[in-house]
Amino acid sequence: MKLDDRDIAILRVLSTEGRITKAALAERIGLSPTPCWDRLRKLEKAGLIEGYRAEIALRKLGPHVTVFVAAELADHTGPSFRAFEEAVKRYEEIVACWALGGGFDYLMQIVTRDIDAYQRLIDAMLDARIGLARYFTYIVTKPVKGPCAPPFEVLLGG
Repeated sequence: MKLDDRDIAILRVLSTEGRITKAALAERIGLSPTPCWDRLRKLEKAGLIEGYRAEIALRKLGPHVTVFVAAELADHTGPSFRAFEEAVKRYEEIVACWALGGGFDYLMQIVTRDIDAYQRLIDAMLDARIGLARYFTYIVTKPVKGPCAPPFEVLLGG
């Protein structure tokens, strides 16, 4: 799908204000509501907009810890990677997971109540024999930046 300036404007606004009203979005990008929402539906249908989510202030929910885990698998075969990826989807504490090129196989973001709960999760993953050979734990001490809108100008060469 070829994007023009108005499509990019829609994406830019929605990436920071997902709950904006239809009328306000149309006004912000300088279109009347019907053409604006036609464009929005096309962007959704093309898969450029994957969803709308709320950012939750975890610190207000109660005690928690965010941990990043660099993981290495024991076996580097297609079936092993697929089995690990399917297993990761079953653990709700793993809120994000990325396959990596380079030294580690995966980077997982885990959110849980405390370090003890994190260790119980890792122990359960090891007991489940999902292929995890080694893991390296990095505890988040404070958020510095993020999540943010993507750098549209950089990505689109403008």
